Amino acid sequence: MQDIQNRLIALIDSSGKDDAKIERELNLPRSTVYDWRKGRSKSYRNYLSQIATYFGVSTDYLLGNDQKEKPLVNGDKELTAYLDMLRTRPEMRMLFDITKDATKADVEKAVQIIEAYLKK
Repeated sequence: MQDIQNRLIALIDSSGKDDAKIERELNLPRSTVYDWRKGRSKSYRNYLSQIATYFGVSTDYLLGNDQKEKPLVNGDKELTAYLDMLRTRPEMRMLFDITKDATKADVEKAVQIIEAYLKK
């Protein structure tokens, strides 16, 4: 289990996020990450899939396998990246949700509006 804890702490440290932000985003109780760091709790075992998704690694990596990258969805790196954005960025999920019934023409017009807005 020490290997899981070390890999988890390394991911947390390299994320640039403070413990409280990670706890909020993973919907964990307060001080959970601190307890993981200090070895006071091994509750991360209950969250391996959620943690792997959050940090963009495979559960195999967390469990000690050397493969850090999680498997690609349908072998497609771009599709995997888009799905990760939908999973981790609420604003992208909101955008996707409101356009799910849009026609191709609607989407193209929305893209033009967003592109024009971003160029200002």
